[in-house]
Amino acid sequence: MSKLWTVSDVIAMMERWYPSRTAHTWDRVGLVLGNPQQPVKRILLAVDPVKATVNEAISGAYDMLLTHHPLYLRGTSFLPENDPKGRMVASLIRANIALYTAHTNADIAHKGVADALGERLGLRDMRPLISEGYDTEKHEIGTGRIGCVETTTVTAFADHVARVLPAGTHGLFVGGDIDAPVRTVAVSGGAGDQFLDAARQAKADVYLTADLRHHPASEHCEKGTPALFCASHWATEWPWLPVLANRIQAEAAAENVSLSVEVSTMCTEPWIRHQPTLGGLQ
Repeated sequence: MSKLWTVSDVIAMMERWYPSRTAHTWDRVGLVLGNPQQPVKRILLAVDPVKATVNEAISGAYDMLLTHHPLYLRGTSFLPENDPKGRMVASLIRANIALYTAHTNADIAHKGVADALGERLGLRDMRPLISEGYDTEKHEIGTGRIGCVETTTVTAFADHVARVLPAGTHGLFVGGDIDAPVRTVAVSGGAGDQFLDAARQAKADVYLTADLRHHPASEHCEKGTPALFCASHWATEWPWLPVLANRIQAEAAAENVSLSVEVSTMCTEPWIRHQPTLGGLQ
């Protein structure tokens, strides 16, 4: 006969895979709200704890919402319901839904966000772009990933990336020599312009990340390789969710636990429309 996990059982599993002690010091990860002893029959995975995904969790009668991004990165003293985040907290508590976050600890981990993004693109022989040591199973962990692909061009690889990343309003921006050959690719899910130098030092031909700012990207391209691919923050991190869902479901099946794990396919980019600018220069 199958059994049920509690919120604390799910947390213990996540701590084995994505230990909270490996999160960056500025980060806020772990159980945001909920009763650790509450039984869990259904889990919803999402990138962002926002109104849309909270409503999805409530309408779907989930017991737990597990997100990549934290609800709060800085402390707060007030949770009034006329504040969007205060309203979300109140709504989750009323619906008896626990909220848990795995952020930078999931970014750097084996089978984490960076690995999932690299695998989505078809990178082979991956290793961390910036090593941060090894986990308890001797897997090298760290920021970003770098790996190889069959020789192609920047243009052709951009077409491939645009096909395999989840659809969203932002799309993909490409900078650099579009005809240059591509053999080595570096990736970093989410905001990654602080790793531009690391991608160059690793001799990547392409660096895919998100949230690239004008001046760092411009100065980088003036110096040459790697070519830059700027996707959306959400699109570069969402590929981890199906990987995580499969891991959780496999673990539950191995322990004869009755559990449903589903991935939110709702695009939670802040942008709702891409409008090309067509005005003249006079």
